[in-house]
Amino acid sequence: MLKCREVFAKKLYDYGPSWRILRPQSVTDQLLIKAKRIRSLEVKGVAMVDEGIYPEFQAIVNYGIVGLIQLAKGYVDTVDMTADEAMTLYDQYAETALQLMLRKNHDYDEAWRSMRVSSYTDFILTKINRTKEIEGHDGQTLVSEGIDSNYLDMINYSVFGLIKLSEQ
Repeated sequence: MLKCREVFAKKLYDYGPSWRILRPQSVTDQLLIKAKRIRSLEVKGVAMVDEGIYPEFQAIVNYGIVGLIQLAKGYVDTVDMTADEAMTLYDQYAETALQLMLRKNHDYDEAWRSMRVSSYTDFILTKINRTKEIEGHDGQTLVSEGIDSNYLDMINYSVFGLIKLSEQ
């Protein structure tokens, strides 16, 4: 997460919180692009652009946090926060994701450690499709968790992928 935070901070320096204009659906589509690229690289085994799977998982973590911020604050037509405010929100949602991960890790007995990285990719793609369905229902669900829960799960699956890739 610290490495993801560093990338986020550097991009904030370069671009500011320009992502504030993104509607949640656009954040979901950006997550889709990143996850599909990971899957493509996993299947093809070669990249035509000199970026690998690791930075794409980092991007999913960071866009997942952006999605949580956008759900909470809504989108705007012009940037309405400073980089410092964005970092404070980033840290808040990163902590929320960590606490969820710790609770689930306890209940699932760290099952993620036995999984393949490609399964995290598939689960993220599933969560993205679920999110798109919920967005199609104006955010309403009958019995399922909401968009925020799906973003949190995408963040955590990406963190698992980053850990596994770092250990290889």
